[in-house]
Amino acid sequence: MATSPDDMRAAVTASMADRTGRTLDQWATLVHDTSGVDPLDQNAVRRWLKDVHGVPQNTRWTIAFEVAERAGWERPDVDGYVELQYTGRTAGLRPIYDALERALLALGDDVRREGRSTYVPFVRARQFAAVAATTATRVDVGLRFVDPPDDPRLVPARSPGSATHRVAVTDVSQVGELLPLLRAAYEQNGR
Repeated sequence: MATSPDDMRAAVTASMADRTGRTLDQWATLVHDTSGVDPLDQNAVRRWLKDVHGVPQNTRWTIAFEVAERAGWERPDVDGYVELQYTGRTAGLRPIYDALERALLALGDDVRREGRSTYVPFVRARQFAAVAATTATRVDVGLRFVDPPDDPRLVPARSPGSATHRVAVTDVSQVGELLPLLRAAYEQNGR
């Protein structure tokens, strides 16, 4: 089973020709030669692949990454994604993110961050938390529960990430109050 974005990309690439009739190289060449789409606009590439060729979702993402990389795009590291998320109108939320990151990473040596363009997932055996700057004044903490605690702050959610519930955070002082919820999500998504 794929455990990281790179593992997922490798798995999709390995089976692409069998599933779609084309290799990754053939798809990237097709996009470049016939789509008329800016290769750095990954959303437009994915949309074209879906609309014109009916390419499945994970395959679209893999092809769009390849096309963008061939055009010179470099995927940011996790810190790069965080910097992009907390600039401009959301820059004032960075202290909240930093406090949440410290609290989540302190839950155990097996916690790792991953980079995404709109949120930062925190993963143990599987993703148990995701932090997203949702508005200019609010950070949402998505938590994945198998058995959700009874807490009035928890709201059912489908995002960010694979969250089943979320909690809104508007001030860094609220982070300490969330520690029991963060720990419960961590413990429910372990080995």
